[in-house]
Amino acid sequence: MKTEALKKRLDKNRPMTSITIRIPEDVVEDLKRVAPLLGFSGYQPLIRAYIGQGLRADLERLEGDTVSALIASLKRRGVSDDVIQDALSEVAQN
Repeated sequence: MKTEALKKRLDKNRPMTSITIRIPEDVVEDLKRVAPLLGFSGYQPLIRAYIGQGLRADLERLEGDTVSALIASLKRRGVSDDVIQDALSEVAQN
């Protein structure tokens, strides 16, 4: 994830929007019970944390798939492994 995008994700004052979601009552009760044990002030911050974790994992996986496909395409076009590795190292430093 780029540095600027990460900074925005860590901003506690970023804009929020309200949504309505139907969740089984027993799941909400479990969330309410678990939230303070995990250090959350309530079940809604815990839900946001769970959503954020899942979203970040999916984004990383999907972006990784894209990078893998790009690398394979470059190799098919004759770009050497050294050039690809140099480019990946350069991107990782930014």
